[in-house]
Amino acid sequence: MYGNVDSSPIGNLVKEWLRIDQNPDTRKQIEQLWNEQDLGELDKRMSKRIEFGTAGLRGRMEAGWSRMNDLVIIQAAQGLCAYVIEHVKNATERGVVIGHDHRYHSEHWAALTASAFIACGVKVHLLHGLVHTPMIPFSVKKLSAACGVMITASHNPKDDNGFKVYWENAVQIISPHDQGIAQAILENLEPKTWDTETIALSDNCIDLTDSLIEAYHLYLQTLCHSRTLNAKCNVKFVNTSMHGVSHPFVTRAWNDFSFPPFITVEEQQNPHPDFPTLKFPNPEEKGALASLDLAIATADREGAMYILAQDPDADRFSAAERGPSGEWNIFTGDQIGALFASRVLELHKSSGKPIGNLAMVASTVSSKMLEAMAKVEGFWFVECLTGFKFIGNMALTLEAQGYEVPFGYEEAIGFMLASEIKDKDGVAATIFFAELVAMAHAQGKTTSNGYFICNDPKIINKIFQHLRNFSTESTGNMLHYPTLIANLKITSIRDLTTGYDSANPPTYKATMPLSSGHMIQFRASDANVKIALTIRTSGTEPKIKYYLEGNGKDAALVDHILQNVIRELGDSWLEKKLFGLQHS
Repeated sequence: MYGNVDSSPIGNLVKEWLRIDQNPDTRKQIEQLWNEQDLGELDKRMSKRIEFGTAGLRGRMEAGWSRMNDLVIIQAAQGLCAYVIEHVKNATERGVVIGHDHRYHSEHWAALTASAFIACGVKVHLLHGLVHTPMIPFSVKKLSAACGVMITASHNPKDDNGFKVYWENAVQIISPHDQGIAQAILENLEPKTWDTETIALSDNCIDLTDSLIEAYHLYLQTLCHSRTLNAKCNVKFVNTSMHGVSHPFVTRAWNDFSFPPFITVEEQQNPHPDFPTLKFPNPEEKGALASLDLAIATADREGAMYILAQDPDADRFSAAERGPSGEWNIFTGDQIGALFASRVLELHKSSGKPIGNLAMVASTVSSKMLEAMAKVEGFWFVECLTGFKFIGNMALTLEAQGYEVPFGYEEAIGFMLASEIKDKDGVAATIFFAELVAMAHAQGKTTSNGYFICNDPKIINKIFQHLRNFSTESTGNMLHYPTLIANLKITSIRDLTTGYDSANPPTYKATMPLSSGHMIQFRASDANVKIALTIRTSGTEPKIKYYLEGNGKDAALVDHILQNVIRELGDSWLEKKLFGLQHS
């Protein structure tokens, strides 16, 4: 066969591939492309090597140096192994933790990775069965391993797979390790072994999967703070694993937290590498309705109020809530982040620990809400670059300085909770969110968020001018803002654009940082219900957003009043018919 391959640059790359690739399927792909002289496709697959970076490797599963396949996995594992042995103390004894998801080739590539490390005399902890990504950093920390590898492509399309690396600190790698590993891969291209049949016979392959999963669930239980309320929770939840690996982990944690059983989206409950009910297996907020359509249909059929979703490898988490009028509102990552931060802050205060010992982290593209909370409450907040490799490392840096760092997040629906995993964990976030809901409903709290679309900034300015001049006369310290909504008396107003706060006499100056756009917060109440309503503009979208929370003993009454508040907000306050606003 080699005699038919010329000495052109592409020909040499093809010849080298056929010399060392022992997988008959990928060999056949390259042979067929060469025989057909499909030089364009060969150039795409062969001319540029897939780049190893801080995210490890991720790409389409095909033959070629720029794709994900057996040969590329072996070379990556050999390079990583060589680099770890050189740079991590006692690496051979401490070993590597390896896990995999349910995608095509994932189990085999985990085995190939294990073989590469065993061939170099390194201890391997190969997790059997399907595990979610957070199990790898958890296990690396638990075992004090030298590094960890997860074979997954997270929420990428079904034709992709990946090779994700965690360092000895149980956090995704950052520079300069990515460059060092990339160079080590180039220095270790010749496969040492293709054998995966004898892994189980090796003294260097140790299976602690069951005990590590048990330890993980014991850790999750440290996040449980209201088991009695959970058991009494009569709110219906729908959960979907989106054809991923989260279902058994969420089910076990759900039971450990004493919740009544959730409703599962049966069509998406079991892992499936083709994601047959999803065009794109990603629950992130942009286009999330398309990803959650089966969950919404299930929730509508079962009368559920909340939808919980994890992405296929269960490191990301998304949630949706049924509004008072029956519409579904999908929480953004920033909204969930603010809710989680508030709860973490509440727990820290109740523990009696000094507030100055508390720190939280968020990526720079996330909302500045945590920063504003920190300025008012007195805890330490740090902003870092996007990605949990930076959030996790920043959390470790802060812990080394004496802070407790129980929470970090980024707006792309990734949430780090507690201290055992410095990475996003969709299972932990699911349980934490559900407990928040149970507590809120036990206290009669209901929320409803939404927005009105307006494409003209001049109209938006006119609307907020109308709100600030709603009445002809000021009432006490309320100036000319509205005094009633849905027959509730407005008790305080905080305008974070003008800096006015009716609850802060005698200066009436807001203590919170001012907003760069329009933002007004109202509180109102009667004998039965209290509400909090925030109206603000979006810095990136043509929207007037509202965030509404109600609290009262009668949940049905609260829901009814919130529906009236939203109706009056649109009809009277924002004058949606006059300005042609669309409510969503």
